[in-house]
Amino acid sequence: LIPKPFLLLAGISGTGKTRFVRKQAEMSAKRYSLSDGENYCLVPVRPDWHEPSDLLGYVSRIKGKQYVSTLFLSFLIKAWEEIFDKGGSLNSIKEETCPFWLCLDEMNLAPVEQYFADYLSILETREWKDEKYSSHPIISENLELVMESLGGSREDPVWKAFFENNGIPLPPNLIVAGTVNMDETTHGFSRKVIDRALTLDFQEFFPNKFDEFFEPKTRHKMLSFSVYSQITSADELEEIKGDEGGGKSIDFLKGINNILKSTPFELAFRALNELLLSVKCFAPKDEKYLVAVWDDFLMQKVLPRIEGDAEKLQFTGEEESGILQKMKEFIQESFRTILGMTEPYSDIRRPDLLNETIDGSEAGFCNCKSLEKIDWMQKRLEQNQFTSFWA
Repeated sequence: LIPKPFLLLAGISGTGKTRFVRKQAEMSAKRYSLSDGENYCLVPVRPDWHEPSDLLGYVSRIKGKQYVSTLFLSFLIKAWEEIFDKGGSLNSIKEETCPFWLCLDEMNLAPVEQYFADYLSILETREWKDEKYSSHPIISENLELVMESLGGSREDPVWKAFFENNGIPLPPNLIVAGTVNMDETTHGFSRKVIDRALTLDFQEFFPNKFDEFFEPKTRHKMLSFSVYSQITSADELEEIKGDEGGGKSIDFLKGINNILKSTPFELAFRALNELLLSVKCFAPKDEKYLVAVWDDFLMQKVLPRIEGDAEKLQFTGEEESGILQKMKEFIQESFRTILGMTEPYSDIRRPDLLNETIDGSEAGFCNCKSLEKIDWMQKRLEQNQFTSFWA
């Protein structure tokens, strides 16, 4: 399970980001007996998108008042139809409900904060409480016109529920993945976007192994949506063997935040909640797997927020100075301590949580991604007096 249904897939062109989304949809469709492609939608982002109507549609009065719909909106409705077809409702979902994968191709060709603003805001209103789901509507006006443009009927259970709800909420089984390239043709990301997403650096999480091009030895694990949105009690983590009650994870994030205190990169409650959600979703069975959860969280949520020049990152040019070096030292010490490592120069290895072998067994161990990424970012800072997570 992934703790958040919004992914940023970052990496150079050709690494397989779009293919990853399509394959995830194919695996899910096969498992839940849907037709191939039924739960997948590719939406190419245009450079001229600047407002939510580019993604969600708008009312036109050129040939009478009508709603001009979009691929994004029609696929969102399909995700709700899947929930109702499996016996669910706006507030409940059955276990056999299939994830629906929507790929925003070249997501940052346009300013994400502008055309994606409505989704980013509504995403934070999603809530699972006592096994009941709720979300503010992403569309609450002109429902009759929207229904007509999509060929719906008030007799359909889905549309009947929308009208009773006074709007169309985000479906819990919709996973949005945006592919991201960073070059002179694209836009950067604000922390508003980064804080609401899980970032997957493809070169780190799913490296292209040329020697395995014809006969791959590993494959991506099948991902699905989570039915958790908030960790409100230590009791919710009491059965997690690697971190019963979540205390270890809280202490670890406090240590990271002490380093980031009084900087623009300081973390808040959202980050802590999402770390605990990651612990809940991946359920680490021992300390090695807990370190893997922490390492992935640093890569997905913490390091993407960090960017700037030497002054902003408190780097004086001297060895061991700056935020990045302090984070590296703290991470190394924390990982070695929890793993019981006594040799100071031994490599820290951790389980791979997102890949598996072709026969379905565990993929084994890999290097700590966050430590390697920090080294890469630090090297760029030393060479260019500026660095960021993004290539």
